[in-house]
Amino acid sequence: MHSLFIPTCSCASTVWYLAKQPSLRGTLQDSSACEGLKGLAEEQVRICQRQVEAMDSVKHGAELAIEECQHQFHNRRWNCSTLQGLQVFGTRESAFIHAISSAGVAFAVTQACSRGELEQCGCDRKIRGVSPEGFQWSGCSDNLSYGIAFSQAFVDNPERSRGVSSSRALMNLHNNEAGRKVKLVECKCHGVSGSCEVRTCWKAMPPFRKVGNVLKEKFEGATEVHPKRVGSRKLLVPKSSRFKPYTAHDLVYLVASPDFCDRDPHSGVFGTSGRQCNRTSHAMDGCELLCCGRGFRTAQAERVERCSCKFHWCCSVKCKQCHHLVEVHTCR
Repeated sequence: MHSLFIPTCSCASTVWYLAKQPSLRGTLQDSSACEGLKGLAEEQVRICQRQVEAMDSVKHGAELAIEECQHQFHNRRWNCSTLQGLQVFGTRESAFIHAISSAGVAFAVTQACSRGELEQCGCDRKIRGVSPEGFQWSGCSDNLSYGIAFSQAFVDNPERSRGVSSSRALMNLHNNEAGRKVKLVECKCHGVSGSCEVRTCWKAMPPFRKVGNVLKEKFEGATEVHPKRVGSRKLLVPKSSRFKPYTAHDLVYLVASPDFCDRDPHSGVFGTSGRQCNRTSHAMDGCELLCCGRGFRTAQAERVERCSCKFHWCCSVKCKQCHHLVEVHTCR
């Protein structure tokens, strides 16, 4: 896999740089160490100093975001793993990076609250009464409101310091918020085999993969926008009148993406040469599209898999190792 992409000059870069740090619990023994963290804006340093204990959750949120980005795009020309300094600013890819990063921080901080790892928050016991669906709210719900508020304060700060006159800052702030608006909670209830016979619920976050799936769909349907002055305000509006108005839940972008086909070190693009492709697929992972029409090479490789597995009483499964040749196709 190509080396990890770390964007430059972007609010997502701060979060993703933290993912590359060793455990912050050991690094941040006291608040003065916050100033030594690479890439933090001035206000982010102050947030770190006030809430040192939360910074390991920010790092975990960045790790979640990177892992999810690489999962969602592993079959695309841009696979979220590329040269440092990739110039994707203002593109769909940038929109996804910002959305998944802000969602990851909100998710991780919320988890830490519920596990009792942060002094300034705990689980949310304020959700009470009967839901519209007839459930009785009770128990200890995930404190999503705290996680979202922390993400807004920390992740959005570099963009806000740039000022709302910047089109890119407006775009990034919108996509940050869209990431946090993905429905991060699901209801769990009591009952035999999950039958919900006892309709007492609390709110709990689903796996982060569900968040990634939703944001990938929003990436595919993202709206191209351009800045427009409306009175004294600068707004982002759809570039074409044929585009439907976007909502607060949608992703937006300012410029078209490069095709990511050819290696361009100046722009931080690896290209797709050497990437494995699927010869029989007509989707983006297929050799025709992934290789950008350059063709592909075919070679044979040995694959080792477990086979002839048998259960032995009690209690183990023993397997043989089978060796067989498979065809591997790589882009020229």
